[in-house]
Amino acid sequence: MEKFHLSPLFVLYFLSLLLFSSAYTLQNKYFINCGSETNVTVNGRNFVGDSNSSSLSFSVGPSSTVSDTNSSTNNSLYQTARIFTTSSLYEFDIIDKGTYYVRIHFFPFVSGRTNLADALFDVSASDFYLLSNFVLQNNSNSPVIEEFLLTINISKFSIQFTPHKNSFAFVSAVEVFLTPPNFITDGFPHVTPIGENGDYYGIPSQVFHTIHRVNVGGPKTNDTLWRNWIPDDEYLLSAGSAKTCATYNGTLIYDVLGGTNYSAPDLVYKTCKELNLTVNKGSNSSNITWQFGVSKSSKHMVRLHFCDIISEDPYLLKFNLYIYSYFSQIIYPYEKTDQVKAPFYCDFVVDSDNSGYMNISVGPREDSITKTAYLNGVEIMEFIKESDFVHIPGNRKKLIFVAVGTVCGVTFVFILVALFLLKRMRAKHVDGVGSKPEVQLGKGSTNASLVRNLNLKLKMPLLEVQGATHNFDSKRLVGEGGFGKVYEGSLQNGMKVAVKRSDSKHGQGLPEFKTEILVLSRIRHRHLVSLIGYCDEGSEMILVYEFMEKGSLREHLYDSNGNSSQRSAKRPTLTWKQRLDICIGAAKGLHYLHTCLHGGIIHRDVKSTNILLNEHYVAKVADFGLSRSGPDDPEHFSVGIKGSFGYVDPEYFRSFQFTDKSDVYSFGVVLLEVLCARPAIIDSPKREEVNLAEWGMLWQKKGQLEKIIDPLLVGDINPDSLRKFGETAVGCLKENGAERPTMLDVLWDLEYALQLQKTAVQGVPHGDSTTNAILGLHLTKNLGLLPDIILDEGGVECNEETLRGDNGSDVSGVFSQIEIDGAR
Repeated sequence: MEKFHLSPLFVLYFLSLLLFSSAYTLQNKYFINCGSETNVTVNGRNFVGDSNSSSLSFSVGPSSTVSDTNSSTNNSLYQTARIFTTSSLYEFDIIDKGTYYVRIHFFPFVSGRTNLADALFDVSASDFYLLSNFVLQNNSNSPVIEEFLLTINISKFSIQFTPHKNSFAFVSAVEVFLTPPNFITDGFPHVTPIGENGDYYGIPSQVFHTIHRVNVGGPKTNDTLWRNWIPDDEYLLSAGSAKTCATYNGTLIYDVLGGTNYSAPDLVYKTCKELNLTVNKGSNSSNITWQFGVSKSSKHMVRLHFCDIISEDPYLLKFNLYIYSYFSQIIYPYEKTDQVKAPFYCDFVVDSDNSGYMNISVGPREDSITKTAYLNGVEIMEFIKESDFVHIPGNRKKLIFVAVGTVCGVTFVFILVALFLLKRMRAKHVDGVGSKPEVQLGKGSTNASLVRNLNLKLKMPLLEVQGATHNFDSKRLVGEGGFGKVYEGSLQNGMKVAVKRSDSKHGQGLPEFKTEILVLSRIRHRHLVSLIGYCDEGSEMILVYEFMEKGSLREHLYDSNGNSSQRSAKRPTLTWKQRLDICIGAAKGLHYLHTCLHGGIIHRDVKSTNILLNEHYVAKVADFGLSRSGPDDPEHFSVGIKGSFGYVDPEYFRSFQFTDKSDVYSFGVVLLEVLCARPAIIDSPKREEVNLAEWGMLWQKKGQLEKIIDPLLVGDINPDSLRKFGETAVGCLKENGAERPTMLDVLWDLEYALQLQKTAVQGVPHGDSTTNAILGLHLTKNLGLLPDIILDEGGVECNEETLRGDNGSDVSGVFSQIEIDGAR
């Protein structure tokens, strides 16, 4: 289970009213009163009558207007409408490109013989459908408002209305306005119905349709963005499980934990629903659950709002957030700030299942002194599906032009392909049939014919990479490794990336480049560094990854010369608890690698420089250039040692065979690095000190491991936690690979070491780790540790058999043994 982290992703610095805020002024906006010559002011917005559009910077296609002859509403904005009997559109001049809110209003009334409720039509924008087969009913006195969020990068933006055969389309009002800068960023936790599946990127390129906006525990309200918030009562699965909190009358502290004046209105953050302890006391299901109707098998952006207005001592409260049954996250903002009454929110991309519902719950934690939970607000926006991104039919001349262009384009491509094949056949004839000439890459050569069967969706043009790094500016150089130099970059959508550029002076080349792409395009996990894209133009071999702000684990332990006292002042010392969390995260990533796909993936270069940390110190395993799927072929012999000196499995030197237990050995060395803050190999006159693995095993055998730990950890480690950690590291380093634990075993032992450390922090006397086994097991069951280890490993094609016991329950054989014998 992962701790709450402040999401810098998809940060919505919302708009405020022009008259009431100096923080942001609407620069590019349209508020249109459709089918009218009259301007109407509604909640501070001036809706301009579109019949006077000749003097404005938008235009309306062929259409007619109607008026409400029966006075169905007192709202003057909905007393007229524009009618379309053929495909037609509104077209807007876009001065400032960026992210826009688009709202389309419909109010069905009767005008003479025309009943607007009979309309059946589609609404599209540029090359995708916003609404398909749209129809309304006239049994409501309230307008229907459909809201969308999208990025506009063109100078002319159109909203097109296309009536179905023998029907018509209509619209009552339209809003199009620009959001502030940085309205959309990228990289949300990706939640599926069976757990987490890494981080989701590409958010700015998506189109969203708002389906729910709920003020939990509060009344219906709207905000400075003219968004409507409705009460949550109809969504509660069990009304008795929650109680409405008293409205907070004090001042909220914005801009501390990510919440701003534009994230949600004050009334959302000043109201909430809290766990009803009277009803839930002693219950096994002491959660509050809301159930929202959603489209089946679709993606959604989910934003959950929080502000602790209920705690007398907020530092004593932490609780769990659940999405469906298999994803959970700790909500505890006070690790990042001491400020109370500070609004914040968490963003997720959530895949719905086939039920048509999405469940969101909050519940108490056993390790929280205050046993309660709360929620302030919910927003759910559905992704416009890729199937809806289609060419929107235009007029006949335009279609003919497109058709002719398409035929010419196809013919041209066919000619190019034919010439290319002829050239390849000629090259084969020159080289000799069946020959395999040696690959030599240099200036002016190309990788295009060599890098085959890669994920073309990840391919990036060289110009985009050059723009992201300011043409590989030396000021953006952040590191250098076996593959080449690494630059910090920023894509056009604002996403920060790490750009790894191959250098012929380094040892790694095309095979590693291909392997990295093939591996990372097939897998995705929260604790594996995500590949954003790659470039193979000309002689360039470039890999683009998510940016890891805190660098490598090694940088936080000691400097490049192995001196732990000279670590960078920019990198504060990691506490023992932080180090355990980092080791657990890396173990989760490696366990996923070993069990995903067919036969799993062996990393083959596990070391502290290949474990990277993001801005929240979440560990992610990186550098898959030496990885391979499944064990080595026994008949295959490779000249040259793979891996890094000091980390390589000694069994490999005898057999030249890598297995998943080889990764376990390397990880054992990393565990000792974390504990001792020194490199795997050092130059020392004392032979026993040269090799960290041998040195650690020597002191563990003496029962005096505490004598070689990082001096900065003295007094910070519970002896029980240290003992368990030492046993785990030495178990990984056993000479015979068959005797080493699996990564799942290692993961459990590290989790147990963490629980022993937490137990010490809570004031339980130190004792022997064996005698504390029952206590550890009790903590495990009550803290939800087992579901966290098993269910936090969401990914692609994971081998679920490794996570199941013989009885078919979601408990591995390892955990079944632990339930009986305590910690291993």
